[in-house]
Amino acid sequence: MNFKLILNIAGIVLIIISPFMTLPVIVSLIYKQPDAIPLMESFLITLLSGVILFFLTKKHKKEEIRHRDAFIIVTTSWVVMAFSGALPFMLSGSIPSLTDAVFESMSGFTTTGASILTDIEVLPKGVLFWRSLTHWMGGMGIIVMSLAIMPMLGTGGMQLFKAEASEVVVEKLRPRIIDTAKSLYIVYLLFTLIGILLLWSGGMNLYDAICHCFSALATGGYSTKNLSIAYYKSAYIDYVIIFLMFVGGTNFSLHYYAFKGVFGRYIKSNEFIFYFAVTIVASLLITISIYFSEYYKSIPEAFRYALFQAVSIMTATGYVTSDFEKWPVFTQTLLVALMFLGGMVGSTAGGIKQVRILLALKQMFREFYHLIHPRAVTFVKLDGKELPKEVLGSVWGFIFLFISIWVLSTLAMTALGVDIVTSATTVVSAMSNVGPALGSAGPMENYSTIPLAGKWVLTICMLIGRLEIYTVIILFVPHFWKK
Repeated sequence: MNFKLILNIAGIVLIIISPFMTLPVIVSLIYKQPDAIPLMESFLITLLSGVILFFLTKKHKKEEIRHRDAFIIVTTSWVVMAFSGALPFMLSGSIPSLTDAVFESMSGFTTTGASILTDIEVLPKGVLFWRSLTHWMGGMGIIVMSLAIMPMLGTGGMQLFKAEASEVVVEKLRPRIIDTAKSLYIVYLLFTLIGILLLWSGGMNLYDAICHCFSALATGGYSTKNLSIAYYKSAYIDYVIIFLMFVGGTNFSLHYYAFKGVFGRYIKSNEFIFYFAVTIVASLLITISIYFSEYYKSIPEAFRYALFQAVSIMTATGYVTSDFEKWPVFTQTLLVALMFLGGMVGSTAGGIKQVRILLALKQMFREFYHLIHPRAVTFVKLDGKELPKEVLGSVWGFIFLFISIWVLSTLAMTALGVDIVTSATTVVSAMSNVGPALGSAGPMENYSTIPLAGKWVLTICMLIGRLEIYTVIILFVPHFWKK
């Protein structure tokens, strides 16, 4: 292992993060808030740490990033990022506890949106802006952002890209991986601007529009209001947020082609069609359930709330417009099931991902077909292309690992004294980077009552889920460390 190279890139990540910390300082100065100095201190500590780490481990000879090094680099970068992101919370006094601050920071960068804060609106605007900004930064991935900003990471960049994205198939939009990262970020920026303008024109002030767009597009879920999006009681804002969440949950390579005028890629994508179909079917089932249970007076109103929660939970955003814990048990169960599904690969959403569920279903139906026609030769296809057995094997391996870690982490939470409903749903919520759960961490509750050790369990689950399991878990395999 090239530990010098690993620490060098960790220093680069800190250097890249630090300028973003100046934005909350500007916000704090504009609104004359008391957190400007602590935020500036956070910036200086992060920048100085990054510069020292970078120059202490710098080599004159350019080295290529190896496959195994990539896993450690990505995991280390995210851990370093979470601890540095906790500085603004701790130094400002908003979250003095290290555990709570790291939990909030990891939740922000992994776009989980789970929070330990009991009263959000009393926090200074600079801190709240940083909180939403962590979503936006982590949405596309810190390594993807680093590749877009720092050309020096181009050597071995594909290894880093795969280690962070961990898609079934990593698509290069451009010949060079650095150009691919830049293209993705240009699309991301364009949607960010569109989202801010739409929310601002709908009645939100500019500050709230920026913060909520950061969270919605990154499928994060942090809000500047205690009641989340329910605070606004606006159908227009609900549908704009739905649009942004759905966009965030879609593979950004499809958006890239759409901006180039190739809209047909959406229709040709089997995963997108499946993602869209699941969204509509789930929304209609929830609409029927809550309408006939007399929670809402009209079908259009019921559909609006159902669609919002279905998209919010499935894309792992976690925004709420209603306390769905009061909805019928069938609806709550369906929403928990959607937590497992997640969004598309190449999106800002978490979860198992739609393409893996789709491929698992295709393979299951192929097995049924073989039982009827034992001599038939069939293949599992995606977008008209035959998939190798290795890809299908990785899909089942991922699903098995996801379920296994969920069960083990749930057992760990119950061993800490947390009830089974809260344990099971907070773990899947953390692993899928959703945010709200059921029980004591329901949509109108928070994670403040979770035991100290339980918060660390969930923090690790957030990281595992965001890096799609393999990148983190492989570090615990003894053979990985052998020469």
